[in-house]
Amino acid sequence: LNRKLTNADLGSEVGSLSYIDKSTHYFLRTKALQDYTYIPEITSESMLPILPSEFINMNLKKNDIIISKDSNIGEIAILDKDYPNTMLSGAIYKLPVKEEWRFYLLSCIKHQLFREQLDSLVPKGATIRHAKTLFLKCKIPLPEKNSEDIIKYISFLTEAVVNKETLIKQRYETILKEIENELINNQSQKKFSYSLPTYTDIIEFSRLDTSLYDEYFQKEIFKIQNYKNGSHNIYELGFVLSRGQNLQISNIGDSIYSEVKHKNFYTLMLPKFLSRYGTIQTVEYLGNKNELKTLKYGDLIFGAEGFEKGRSIVVLENNDRVITNIHGITIQQKENNITKSIFIKEFLDYLRNKKLIDMYAVGGNGGSLAQKYWNIIPFPAFDETKEKELVKLYHNPDALYDESSLNLDNFREKDHSFNEIAGIYELDKTVKHFKSLINSAIDKIANSETVEIIF
Repeated sequence: LNRKLTNADLGSEVGSLSYIDKSTHYFLRTKALQDYTYIPEITSESMLPILPSEFINMNLKKNDIIISKDSNIGEIAILDKDYPNTMLSGAIYKLPVKEEWRFYLLSCIKHQLFREQLDSLVPKGATIRHAKTLFLKCKIPLPEKNSEDIIKYISFLTEAVVNKETLIKQRYETILKEIENELINNQSQKKFSYSLPTYTDIIEFSRLDTSLYDEYFQKEIFKIQNYKNGSHNIYELGFVLSRGQNLQISNIGDSIYSEVKHKNFYTLMLPKFLSRYGTIQTVEYLGNKNELKTLKYGDLIFGAEGFEKGRSIVVLENNDRVITNIHGITIQQKENNITKSIFIKEFLDYLRNKKLIDMYAVGGNGGSLAQKYWNIIPFPAFDETKEKELVKLYHNPDALYDESSLNLDNFREKDHSFNEIAGIYELDKTVKHFKSLINSAIDKIANSETVEIIF
C-alpha cells in the first residue's frame, strides 16, 4: 500500500430508510464482491439507489481495488470503470495500492492461500464474521527467482482477466441494446393501443393471477409482434423443449459429485451455476453408472425456476457427456443451426432483462416458466445478416490465440487484438484458462518452486 489505511478509506452505512426506488446516487454492498469474478457484480441487490442527501463521495475510479472486511471477508474486486455518485458500504475498504503492485496484489488476494490465512485469523462462530483490518496481517508470496519477470507475468495475466471480464459485460449490454434498436427502428405501421383483457383472453391464457394483461407487458410484446418481418414462437422455429435429467437418487440411484473431472464422469451444467451473460461460473462433475439424458453441441440450457430464472447458455463444446438437471429446460433443434440457437439465447436474455420472463412465469418462490406457456412467447424474425451480427458478440470462432508465439514482450498487444473480435464465449474461456495459470503460478511461488512463463 502507499500508506496506512484510515477511516477515510472505509465506506459508511446509510441505513435502510435511505433506500429509495430510483436515484442519481448509489450504495455498493459486499454482494458486489464475488469469488468467481475480479470485477464488481452489479445487480439490483448489490447496488442500491439511496437518498442523495445521505451520499458520501469516495471518488471511486477505474482500477481502484476494494475489499470486504465483513460477511464475505477478504473478497476483493477491481473497479472496471469510474463509479461516480457511488459510495461503499461500511464493510468495504478502498485500498490505496501502489500502481505497480495493483494487479499482482489482486491475484494474490483472490488466491486460496490468502483466504486460508484470513480465515485462521478471524474468530469463528458468528453469523456474520468481521475481519476489521486483520487482512493486513496476511502474507503476500513473492517469487525468489526471476522475480521481476514472474511478477510482470502474473500482473499481465491478471490485467487480461480484468479486461476480458469487463468486455463480457459490455458485449452483453451491446447485445441487449442492438436488439432493442432493431425492434424500435423497424416497426410496422400499426400503433399500440392498450385495452383491458376480454373474456376470450382470460379463457385463452387460463390465468387470472398474471401480469400478461399488464399494460407494460402488452406494450413490450406488441413491439416484438409488430416487427416488420413478423415473429414466431419457439416451436415454429423448429425447436423442441424438454426437462433436464432428474438427478434424484430415487430416479438414477447413487451418484458421485466432484469438482475435478474423472474418466466417464458427466459434466454437470446446472442453471444455478449460469451467469446472466451466458457463461458458467462453476462446473461440477457427476459419476453415475446409468446412461443419463445428455446434451449436444448447439443445445440450449434455460433456467426455468426461481428468483434468478431466465439465465441460459448454449453448449459450444463437442462433449457427449454434458447434462443439466430437472430445473433446467433443454431447447434443442433437429437441424443444429448454431446461429439460430445463439440468437434464441440472446433474445431470451433480452426478455429477461425486460422482466418479461418473470411476467410469463407462474407460482411462488420466484415462480416457474412452465413449458406450456412457451407457445405464446414471440421471437422476432430478424434477417440473417442481423442475426449473425448479434451472434458474433456471443461466439466468434475466428477469435483464436497463437499461444506458441506469446511472450512478455508481445502478450498485451496480441491479447488486445484477440479481445477486439472475441465473443462472450471466447472471452470467458480464456478468462478461465488465465485464472488457472495465475493460481498455478502463485501456488509455486508459495512453495518456492520454479514458475514457468507460459500462456
